[in-house]
Amino acid sequence: MSRIARLEHALASRAPRIVEDPNRKLAAVAIIIVPEPDAVLLIRRAERDGDRWSGQMAFPGGRWSSTDPDLLATARRETFEEVGVDLSDARLVGRLDDSAPRTAILPPITVTPFVFELDRRHSLTPNEEVAAALWQPFDQLIRPGTYRPFEYNALGTPMLFPGYHLEIGTVWGMTERILTPLLDMIGEGPLRDR
Repeated sequence: MSRIARLEHALASRAPRIVEDPNRKLAAVAIIIVPEPDAVLLIRRAERDGDRWSGQMAFPGGRWSSTDPDLLATARRETFEEVGVDLSDARLVGRLDDSAPRTAILPPITVTPFVFELDRRHSLTPNEEVAAALWQPFDQLIRPGTYRPFEYNALGTPMLFPGYHLEIGTVWGMTERILTPLLDMIGEGPLRDR
C-alpha cells in the first residue's frame, strides 16, 4: 500500500482533534504530498523582525482572513501566495489534528493542517515571506539520525526539542508536532520502533 493510501486510511478511521478557543486566532497550513519519489513541500520562513517564527522551517500557510470562507480556503490561498502552487484542483486527503503553541510567549493561535495530494511536483515561486521552498523526500525524513534533539536558546536558556535535521534547516516546534503524527500514521514515524 502506498504512503498516501496508508495516510488516507488512517485519517478516515479517526476524527481530527479540534481546538476551539475564542481567544486564539485561526490559521491553516497545507501539507502537500507528491509521488516519485514521495515528498512533502516544506518552506523556510524569511528572517523578519517581529516574526516569532522567523527563519524556521514550516508548511506553507498562514492566518485566516475574513475573505476566506473557511480554513481550507486559507490553506489554499496562503500556499498560492507563499509559493505559487495552486491547490484548487489538488485532491484533499484529509485534516490532521489542530496544533497550538505550547508557550505563552508565542501568539495565541490555532493551526489547522490540511493534507493534499498532487500528481506531480509544481515549480515553486517563493514570495517575500519565504526564504526557501523545496520538495523534501520522505526517505530523507525517515533516514536514521535525521530525527534527533535540537537545541534552541529560549530567552537565554538552552532547551532541547525534537527535530528533523535537514540540509535546508531543522524542522522543530509546531511543524515537528504536525509532521511526526503524519509519519506515524503511515507507519514511518521516528518513534515507531520504541
